[in-house]
Amino acid sequence: MQFRCLPIALPGRQMGPAPRVFALLPALAAMLFALSARGEQTTIAVASNFAAPMKRIAAEFEQRSGHRVVLAFGSSGKFFAQIHHGAPFDAFFSADQTKPARLVSDGLADGHSLFTYAEGRLVLWSRSPQLVDGEGTVLKTGRFNRLAIANPKLAPYGAAAVEVLQKLELEKATRTRWVQGENIAQAYQFVATGNAELGLVALSQVVQNGEVSSGSAWLVPANLYSPIRQDAVILKRAHSNPALTAFWSFLREPEVQAIIAAFGYANTGGETCSNRTESC
Repeated sequence: MQFRCLPIALPGRQMGPAPRVFALLPALAAMLFALSARGEQTTIAVASNFAAPMKRIAAEFEQRSGHRVVLAFGSSGKFFAQIHHGAPFDAFFSADQTKPARLVSDGLADGHSLFTYAEGRLVLWSRSPQLVDGEGTVLKTGRFNRLAIANPKLAPYGAAAVEVLQKLELEKATRTRWVQGENIAQAYQFVATGNAELGLVALSQVVQNGEVSSGSAWLVPANLYSPIRQDAVILKRAHSNPALTAFWSFLREPEVQAIIAAFGYANTGGETCSNRTESC
C-alpha cells in the first residue's frame, strides 16, 4: 500500500491546487455511488419459440432489479453448437431437455441450475381465417401448396411436427410441400408472410391472452407428439454473475408463471431436474 503526503497549510503560505481537489470530492463520491448503483448485465440465448414471453419477462425483471438482460434468439441446435465453440452466453433456454443436459455432462453448465421452464404446444396455423378447422382436416384434404415446419434436425418443434405427420400417416404425402425454416420463428414467418398457406408452429407464436390472435388454427392433440419440455441452464462461465443469479430467482415468481401460461405454454411449475440433481 502506498501513502501520499498532503500539503499542510502554514500561516502566510498559499495552498496550491489542493482546495480544488477537495472541492471535487463530493462530485466524485456521487459519481462512484451512481456507478455502484447501476445494475449488472447478463446475456442469455433463448430458443426462438420463447421469444415473446421472454421479452416481457426480461422487461419486468429489468424494471424491478436495475439489471440489464441481453437476449439472443435462434434455434436450439445452433446455440448448442455455438456454446461448445465458446459463445459468450451466460445461460441457455432451450426448446428441449436434451441439449441443456448434454451441456451439463460436457462440463459446460451447472447441473444445479437446470430446470424445466415451460412445456410447449404445437399448432397447425394459417393466416387465412377459414382454412383450418377444429380437426386439422386441411392436412388430409391437401388443399394447400406449402406447409412450413422448423428444421427437425435443429429445432425440437420441427422434430415434433414430423412426428405428428408420421402419426397421421401424412409424412410421405406432404413431404414435397414442406418449407423448412432454420428455426420455429422462420417457419412462422413463412406463414405470416403468405409464402406458405399452413405451418406447424408453436402455439405461443399465435396466441394472445389465451386466444388465437389472427387466422385459423388447430391445436394439435398432445398424443400425436412427444412432450416438448423446455429446460434452461446456467453456463459455468457465468456462475458468479449477480444479474443472472437475480434473474434465476425471478423466474420462480408467480407473475412470471402467469406470463408463460398466457402465451399458451403448459404449466410446469418450474419443474426441477429431479433425476439429475436434488436442487435446481
